[in-house]
Amino acid sequence: MTPFAQNPTPHAPGPTAQAPRPMKRLYLLAIISFLSIPVVTVLAGVVFSAIDPEIAAGHPDYERNYRLLDMAKHLSLLAGLLLDLGLWILTCFFLLRSKGRSAGWLPLAILGPFGFIPLTWLRDMEPAPEDGYQQFLRKLNTALRVVYELCMFLAVWVVAYQIMLLKRDLQILYESATTGVSTAAIEEIRNASGGMWAFSEGIVVLYLVVLLYLLWPICFNVVAQLLRRAAGRRRSSE
Repeated sequence: MTPFAQNPTPHAPGPTAQAPRPMKRLYLLAIISFLSIPVVTVLAGVVFSAIDPEIAAGHPDYERNYRLLDMAKHLSLLAGLLLDLGLWILTCFFLLRSKGRSAGWLPLAILGPFGFIPLTWLRDMEPAPEDGYQQFLRKLNTALRVVYELCMFLAVWVVAYQIMLLKRDLQILYESATTGVSTAAIEEIRNASGGMWAFSEGIVVLYLVVLLYLLWPICFNVVAQLLRRAAGRRRSSE
């Protein structure tokens, strides 16, 4: 018997063998990218407010220094906008990759939340065995899936709007407590500049819609896991 027969060389895995993809990690990266957007926005606003071109007054080359500081002030906003855009694209990209989907769907990100929602409807090509949410979706036929997604769509928008209203009320209460101005007076001031507040509150609702869509599968799986454990303990005690 030849040495090769006594010590056979193990065969290398075929070209179709693939290591399991870290789907949970990719999905968490999508959530982290999305949660980073308001952080970047706030930091850009802080930098914008901190740069005062008037500090160049009294120094030589005042006009040149003023222009440079003013340019830096506005570039900080542009940089924040570009970073937010990059984080948004990463959010959609990580979501697609977590589902084993092609980046060809990425142009839907241009539509913002209205393009993101269809991305969440895409079927997960390689669901994790413990992913109860994907198992639940796979049990639905086409008609039930359409009804479910419509109900989900309405529920998410209602919940996002209610959270925005709660945030607004808490802000008014906090402003009233710190300034001593009555809540009615603060509401009148806000109503006087209703367009600005309506725009900012609309942005909050859009942000919450995407966040709720991202968090819902995790919440579903956590609740399903808790129910399975409770059922297991109940069976073991019987």
